[in-house]
Amino acid sequence: MTPVELSRTVLHAVRRAVDAGELSVAVPTRAVVAPPGPGGCGDYATSIALQLARPAGQPPLKVAEVLRPHLLGADGITDVVLTGPGFLNISLDRAASGVGLVGEILRRGERYGYADGPDGRVVQLHCPHDLRAVVVADAAARLLRSQGALVRVTAEGVEPAWTSVLGVTVDAVGRAPAELPVNVRPVPGPASAQLLALGRDAGRWALLHPAPHDRPRADDQHLVQRESNPLFRVRYAHARARAATRNAADLGFTADPDPGPVGPVTGSDTGTPNGTATGTAPLADAAPQLLVALADHPRVLAAAADHRAPDRLARHLVTVADAALPFLPTVLPRGGEKPSAAHRARLALAEAVGAVLAGGLDLLGIDAPDHL
Repeated sequence: MTPVELSRTVLHAVRRAVDAGELSVAVPTRAVVAPPGPGGCGDYATSIALQLARPAGQPPLKVAEVLRPHLLGADGITDVVLTGPGFLNISLDRAASGVGLVGEILRRGERYGYADGPDGRVVQLHCPHDLRAVVVADAAARLLRSQGALVRVTAEGVEPAWTSVLGVTVDAVGRAPAELPVNVRPVPGPASAQLLALGRDAGRWALLHPAPHDRPRADDQHLVQRESNPLFRVRYAHARARAATRNAADLGFTADPDPGPVGPVTGSDTGTPNGTATGTAPLADAAPQLLVALADHPRVLAAAADHRAPDRLARHLVTVADAALPFLPTVLPRGGEKPSAAHRARLALAEAVGAVLAGGLDLLGIDAPDHL
């Protein structure tokens, strides 16, 4: 079960409670699910009970108690625990949720986490005559459009080199009327010449990766191809994922997130003491933190768009890459091994990693090369 599917399941639980006369509320259009906070447990948590408490005229904990049995009856949910004032902490069938998540990513490709269509929002972004502000506005507009908004970007000034080197685009340049104040104003970066010297990809990353209140750096660290460079780790993980697909084709097998029962799985990342595991769900134990990071991608995109904060996406891509890099060497058969169901499932997970990293970098305006 993906986070989007879980959100729908929560809304269905509310609908069933309303239909049964247990709650008297209007069913909301959206239920936010996210990894549990401090004191939480399980795979995801939702505050829907707190959201419905006032219109229901009941304490949040009581609303949560009403919703709990309706969630427990849903496919793919193994447990629901109430914590705090009324948070619902949901545990999923990890085997089914991992397969469903990877299958969803492979179906959506680089558009995984995008809205299904326009949502009716019209957003105006206006920034000062400042390189970092214009780059942040450009990336924020890409994120907002991915979430269904219609966006117009204006700036009080744009230099030609900003467009030719860093690829920024705006819809209009000039002073805006008084009723349209500047609403994109991060801490300015170093001199434009230093940032332009980094080129498009490293220059954009240097401006977008730090939080808006942090001053970016424009040194050669963004260009070095070693693990100390977060951009290199993200692009290297993407290139490794794409290479896995090419190498698997040479070995005569393709990806399948749900290949059925598997026999012994060997390798250093099986999570077992002797390096061998058996079972029916190779994705469930192959890389749990990677699955969590991939599942969180739609929420990160929505939050980055809502807050006009592309730095959230940049840091999330680093999280995905750091979780993927130890896993990717385990995808292909080693030595005299023959491709198995486990390898096909792991290849599917690797391809999901490639899709998420490529799509995320594209939203930041950064290239995702297949070879490094």
